[in-house]
Amino acid sequence: MTALTDTEKTDARRFCGYPAYGSGSSGFESWRFYQKFGLLEYRLNNLSDSELVIIRRYLTTLTGLEFTIPQAAASLDTDQAAVWTRNKSEVADRSRLFDGWRRRLCEFIGIPPGPGLLGNTATLVL
Repeated sequence: MTALTDTEKTDARRFCGYPAYGSGSSGFESWRFYQKFGLLEYRLNNLSDSELVIIRRYLTTLTGLEFTIPQAAASLDTDQAAVWTRNKSEVADRSRLFDGWRRRLCEFIGIPPGPGLLGNTATLVL
């Protein structure tokens, strides 16, 4: 089986909450300075064939879930039409579902959620 494409790696980084990687040929690369970024890159570049199948399933599912969030926003202006009443929390519900799947991808890869995903969770500070 072929390795992940650059687009698949970009989607995996994005869905896991990590920032853009860039071309890699410039001097400053964030993964060099943070161990979890390097771990993500290592894992994405060294997946077994069976892991590639699972990762691609996650990417397909997450792409579909991500696409439905803006679609749900299209009906935000309608509160009630005839017998149909919109789910006022649909966008939030879809976002939570999407973020839950994003966290599952992180767990499967074996990395902590990135900064772009951490902002969506509550944290208890003692």
